[in-house]
Amino acid sequence: MTHTRYHHIVLLLLRLTFGLSMLFGHGWPKLMKLFGDAPIKFYDFMGLGPEISLGLAVFAEALCALLIAIGLFTRLASVPLVITMLVAILGAHWGDPFGKYEKALLYLIPYVCLLIAGPGWYSVDSQIRKTA
Repeated sequence: MTHTRYHHIVLLLLRLTFGLSMLFGHGWPKLMKLFGDAPIKFYDFMGLGPEISLGLAVFAEALCALLIAIGLFTRLASVPLVITMLVAILGAHWGDPFGKYEKALLYLIPYVCLLIAGPGWYSVDSQIRKTA
């Protein structure tokens, strides 16, 4: 295997691991919370209200995470996830012990890497470009 192929496999593993774990571990539960019957209690980002803030988090953590996993609009989809992780670190958990924002930090880094590197060859983005 060439160095380039390893690079593309690493990007695929990053996308699948951090896209699907965000979707199922965070996005899906927030989606159920957004459309559930219980009153919404969520970090109020910029005074938008907890409902809108939760909706923005669902957009990033469910839809954008799914797009990253399949490699569609990968760089564009990583931007809301980077912003959401920064809000979690610098807003919702600012001043908390490291353990409270560690998970957001650990998600932030691969999303920044995907923003910089792109989705790799094993992605819908790459297959669309190949046939175009």
